[in-house]
Order: sequence, then structure tokens, then C-alpha cells
Amino acid sequence: MRDRSFDRREPSAAEREAHKAFRAKDAKKGLSDYAKTEKAFQDNRERLKAERLARESEASGQKAR
Repeated sequence: MRDRSFDRREPSAAEREAHKAFRAKDAKKGLSDYAKTEKAFQDNRERLKAERLARESEASGQKAR
């Protein structure tokens, strides 16, 4: 049986640098996607909270009358 690990070659310095650059770029993209999603979530949460507080305020105002 032939061992496949002997068929592998070491990447050249240029290939290693290219892989590093692509990994860094992909990591930044993933982080920016996360930040965008998190901001949208927080904005929506604040909007819903404001709507809820307005409804509660209106409901308590009608009960007092």
C-alpha cells in the first residue's frame, strides 16, 4: 500500500504568502458580515422597544381616563 503523505510537496514561499493574504481577507469579510448583521439586529431591537414603550404608554394613558 502506498502512503499518500509522500506525494505531498511543500508549498513555495510565494504560495504561503498568497494563502496568508487570502486568509486575512476572508477573516475580515467574515467579521464585517458579522458586524453588519449585529448592527441590523440591534437597530431592529431598538425600533421594536420604542414601539412597545409607545403602546404601553398609550395603553396606560387610556386606563387612567
